[in-house]
Amino acid sequence: MLDVVGRSALPVRSQSPNDRLARGLGYFSIALGVAELVAPAAICRAAGMRDLETVVRSYGAREIATGVAILGSHDPEPWIWTRVAGDLADIATVAAGAQQDSHSRGRSAFALATLGAVALVDLACATGLQSEKGNRRTATRDYSYRSGFPRGLQAARGAARDFQVPPDMRTPELLRPWDR
Repeated sequence: MLDVVGRSALPVRSQSPNDRLARGLGYFSIALGVAELVAPAAICRAAGMRDLETVVRSYGAREIATGVAILGSHDPEPWIWTRVAGDLADIATVAAGAQQDSHSRGRSAFALATLGAVALVDLACATGLQSEKGNRRTATRDYSYRSGFPRGLQAARGAARDFQVPPDMRTPELLRPWDR
């Protein structure tokens, strides 16, 4: 089967800025997820949290799955919204960890500010994708410019009058019995 879309679409130029941002967020999710899986203790220390390594590991798995889904999907919008929800969970976790450890409030504040900035980028990307692609209520099909006739309606008027009816309408000529 011929791949018409693959031959006609330009891989980089045919994407909107929101699509490119979503792709970058997909790669960012995978990188962050790997870091959270490999070094959860270091991430907990950097964020000013204690004893949450298993939570950070589970968040790493979530980040990797979301990143793979964003990169593998034709429409990344729902997966970007998943990132937004994940950002809210991350913010809640760091805020709860900050309450637990009062010695590293500065690190927790910096982590919360960073998470807030990432959440804003994710939210901007998700709303941008949503606005440019529309939804079921806003998407409409407009066929008013189509007539169904390639040369126009006026050229089709009376065309059936010149039609010659073949002598045998039931059997095509190639399938008729041979005369011997």
